[in-house]
Amino acid sequence: MNAHHNVSRRTLLTGGVATGFLLAFHLPLRAAPNEPVQPPDVTDGKFAPNAFIRIDADGATTLVMPQVEMGQGIYTAVSMILAEELDADWSQVKLLHAPANEKLYGNPIFIIQATGGSTSVRAFWKPLREAGASARAMLVQAAAAQWQVEPASCTTSKGQVTHKASGRTLSYGALAAAASGQTPPKNVPLKDPKDFVYIGQPFKRLDTPDKVNGKAVYGIDAIVPGMKFATLAQCPVFGGKVGKVDDREARKIPGVRQIVVLDDLVAVVGDHMWAAKKGLDALEIEWNEGPNAKINSKAVWDDLRAASAKDGVVAQSTGDIGKGLAVGEKFEASFELPFLAHATMEPLNATVHCKPDSCEIWTGTQIMARVQSEAAKAAGLPVEKVTVNQHLLGGGFGRKLEPDMVVAAVRIAKQVDGPVKVVWTREEDIQHDVYRPVYRDTIAASLSGGKIVGWKYKITGAAIIARWLPPAFQKGIDIDAIDSATDVPYEIPNVHVEYVRAEPPAIPTGFWRGVGPNNNVFAVESFMDELARKAGKDPVEFRRGMLANSPRFLSVLNLAAEKAGWGQPLPARVGRGVCLQPSFGSCIATVVEAEVDEQGEIKLRRATSVVDTGIAVNPDTIVAQVEGGLIFGLTAALYGEITIDKGRVQQSNFHDYRMLRINQTPKIEVHVVKSGEAPGGIGETGTTAGPPALRNAIYAATGVALRRLPIDRKLLAAGKKA
Repeated sequence: MNAHHNVSRRTLLTGGVATGFLLAFHLPLRAAPNEPVQPPDVTDGKFAPNAFIRIDADGATTLVMPQVEMGQGIYTAVSMILAEELDADWSQVKLLHAPANEKLYGNPIFIIQATGGSTSVRAFWKPLREAGASARAMLVQAAAAQWQVEPASCTTSKGQVTHKASGRTLSYGALAAAASGQTPPKNVPLKDPKDFVYIGQPFKRLDTPDKVNGKAVYGIDAIVPGMKFATLAQCPVFGGKVGKVDDREARKIPGVRQIVVLDDLVAVVGDHMWAAKKGLDALEIEWNEGPNAKINSKAVWDDLRAASAKDGVVAQSTGDIGKGLAVGEKFEASFELPFLAHATMEPLNATVHCKPDSCEIWTGTQIMARVQSEAAKAAGLPVEKVTVNQHLLGGGFGRKLEPDMVVAAVRIAKQVDGPVKVVWTREEDIQHDVYRPVYRDTIAASLSGGKIVGWKYKITGAAIIARWLPPAFQKGIDIDAIDSATDVPYEIPNVHVEYVRAEPPAIPTGFWRGVGPNNNVFAVESFMDELARKAGKDPVEFRRGMLANSPRFLSVLNLAAEKAGWGQPLPARVGRGVCLQPSFGSCIATVVEAEVDEQGEIKLRRATSVVDTGIAVNPDTIVAQVEGGLIFGLTAALYGEITIDKGRVQQSNFHDYRMLRINQTPKIEVHVVKSGEAPGGIGETGTTAGPPALRNAIYAATGVALRRLPIDRKLLAAGKKA
């Protein structure tokens, strides 16, 4: 019986369900013969003034999404920005994934086509508004020419152009053909924010209904006719190779069709995932582990600590750090953060159909064009012969800023006749991740008159940017690694920041949600609390004293303290901790309230965040992103750590790489400040805020100044000292 080829788990969820949806999604569902899974961007007969907008004669408005939806709500925000300046009729808007095209859809911050770094809104804010405004002006020109009136006498609203003086109105659909002949105007005035109709409204995310009812399709759900399934095993030791494979027992498993042996991995191909998994379990594989089998966590940390003792490349220097540290009393500290895995809810996957002259891929990725080019290399084909069909991502967190999973799937698919869906098990996913680097940050600071006079800060860790985007790595500085270290909001007269590049041996490192600010915000804000205590000041008051020229930061700090009940009495072994940070162009203050019991276990009682992210395109999404980020960051603070022994990752699944559970999640309040500034990033702000705010709450509750994550409960047990 081969029914599994035609019925997906999503089909089972959606059988007999019919729902209304305001915005139509043109998302990849399932491929059928002669039906492409990604609707092509056909512009014939449509008004297509730029890469983002398509309007047909019926008035249907298709907005092409330059960024990918991985749970951050960006499809909703992007469509709101475009629809706002276009004055589109929201009920006639449809969404379409952008194809792989760096020239048209490259992220203005990265230059390449990439979704990450909390850049989607802030990078595309101006380009999308200009695209919408330009298209609107062309439609107005077309209407004015038909009516023989001045364009300035016409207005637009809800997909229509109106000439108020004569009462005439034409829909965008009726004007589409004529507008196509208009010359795109230059320097079209953008709307005054006071005139926004969509932007600033708390719109519900457009992808939510289909995610609830099961209609949404992720990469792992893609079904192609004739598709087989595969899962794989890679050498557990970094860089190890395949030695010998005994597949006799595996071939006896019903449904197993093929064993693919490559130099660094073995895959089992079957009629369904169960056959592939059981076949993989039945294999006997001997690995050539290679020289990395001696690597362990102790050696990694020894190397990192030795590197941190060296001088680094100067990233920032103001005032005279020597004189600054000589004033008042000097204090020193070091802070360390471990390797972290991404553990996205959707395990790594890619469906690939390789033919001699073409390759088609169905996946969810944060880097469509890079996936296309790397897949082309793996397939031995020109880039134009490779098609990438984009799907929703079941979590990205930076993991899908890498093309490795698609490259591996292409290499396997080259050995298979027909399409094959390659799915990583959770164990393979966690043990062959591209990990958040280990970091060690050292700080020396001097206090005088209750304020910081000198601040010497050194970051030691891997340079992800040097590998991922070499042009951004200049003069030995990783711009990501120093993020939130060279732009602390506090007024300190003498500041010196250095960066030491230290790559862990053989262990792949990459971006993890919150990226560079993860380590820097933790170190800076943790030490701020220690310095406040040394100065005999309340942590909030200590920070206020250094924010006279930073009104946005002072505002969010004051409001967070107020909303969190800062200063109100608390029971024994309960504390509040604060974190204030610049974050991806946003300002955020967070207060966490936590209880530490006699055994050192932690109960999260409450988390309060106030964020000034500039103009809030969709306040509802902003709140959701901060909430999710806080949970993500607090999870890492409480449990997150990848350890290495004998060249192997020790963790394998959620039993030993834990997630925060729903009954452990605190009450979370997020307050969005109304602002007229340009939008900042929001997807990662909560992630970086949670750990230091929790650490400072523990410090307030117990007096134990933790300087390493994850939190060591043994140090917090009653009677123990750090």
